[in-house]
Amino acid sequence: MNAANEQTYGIIARFESPAELLRAAEKVRDAGYKRFDCHSPFPIHGMDHAMGMKGSKVGYIAGICGAIGGIGGLTLQWWTSTVAYPVVISGKPFFSYQAYVPITFGLTVLLAAFGAFFGMLITNRLPRWFDGLFYSEQFSSRVTNDGFFVSIDSSDPQFNAERCRAFLESVGGKQVEVVRGA
Repeated sequence: MNAANEQTYGIIARFESPAELLRAAEKVRDAGYKRFDCHSPFPIHGMDHAMGMKGSKVGYIAGICGAIGGIGGLTLQWWTSTVAYPVVISGKPFFSYQAYVPITFGLTVLLAAFGAFFGMLITNRLPRWFDGLFYSEQFSSRVTNDGFFVSIDSSDPQFNAERCRAFLESVGGKQVEVVRGA
């Protein structure tokens, strides 16, 4: 493929250990980069803090959806038994809440689960069918096995290939590569 037709996706640098990756993440964050990511074959404790990530909103989304499910289920049962079809059965009151607990609980759990699932997809911007980093042979062959990488996306406001390369090398990055592809 002609180099003029290639698109720059970002820049990656490999690090030797999880500790080096953690230190590099802090330095990239402190340098003001916003669109960067750290890649490791396993979770690294403290990486979220090192990258400057905020807490997840998925719990709030699931909580709100669960509350909507519980309130909606209880309201529907109240309305059907007291307003739409008020039938006295065995002398019980129209709204006997004890009988409505299983359905209310079930709808709370169901809608909270849907909220968590779809909230996770939306907040993680998934599904993402393609990532330009896979144009890099070193990244795609080592990231799930024994590689520790920092990638800075080309859409970052501070992205400049030469300056990013020099910066990543200065923080200990090895095999720094500008990722280009079709």
